[in-house]
Amino acid sequence: MSTSWIFNTIVGAVLLPPLSLILLCALGMALARRRPHLGHGLSIVALLLLTILSTEVGATLLAQPLEERAPPLLSARAQHAQAIVVLGGGRMANAPEYGGEDVSGLVTLGRLRYGARLQRETALPLLVSGGAPDGRAQGEAVLMAKALREEFGVPVKWIEDRSDDTAQNARFSAQLLRQANVRRILLVTDALHMARAQRVFEHQGLEVVAAPTVFYSRTAVTPMRWVPSAGALRLSHYALHEWIGWVWYELRQY
Repeated sequence: MSTSWIFNTIVGAVLLPPLSLILLCALGMALARRRPHLGHGLSIVALLLLTILSTEVGATLLAQPLEERAPPLLSARAQHAQAIVVLGGGRMANAPEYGGEDVSGLVTLGRLRYGARLQRETALPLLVSGGAPDGRAQGEAVLMAKALREEFGVPVKWIEDRSDDTAQNARFSAQLLRQANVRRILLVTDALHMARAQRVFEHQGLEVVAAPTVFYSRTAVTPMRWVPSAGALRLSHYALHEWIGWVWYELRQY
């Protein structure tokens, strides 16, 4: 199990909702006896933030600026790319319907579906990237390649299964691609993740054509967008994770 993955997971849990807001509320309650105005104020702020981030309106305000950095790809063939790179987005461990095997998670499947479509459209060689930072037996890329070959009927040329995070996705994928003299790629990941992913791949010297998929902020406008829900809070968590990750990568220069 990767030490950096454990550290990032713990720090992320503390900084991101809902735990960050629970901790803020708990701090307010602890301070309420000695400093009632400050304590009650912190608890109210935590409740208000939780409410806002649990609505689709609040989540969209966080997600939309990131997604607008990567508009949908209109014509893959016109980009003159040499390969397609699909990034992993998590797994479903011990899936009982697959005999207890690990399989690609829902986020990853969304990326694989679009990657498969691009491969059929362009016939470009395809690379999948994702390791096993949580210590699982197989890297995520191995599961992705299996899904593409067996379920989507798409060939996979390269499997990068050593990476623990997006920066390593870029570093190890670039090593494989340089060996094949590939310089220009179509990069497939969620629209929310694309801003961070594109920067780190370009930092490795690759020419990157963004091929984003799974746009969360382009849903229909309905009154229900103002009603708090677990799904909206999940999107807020994801968007804040990407904002924090983008800032962190900028500070450390990848």
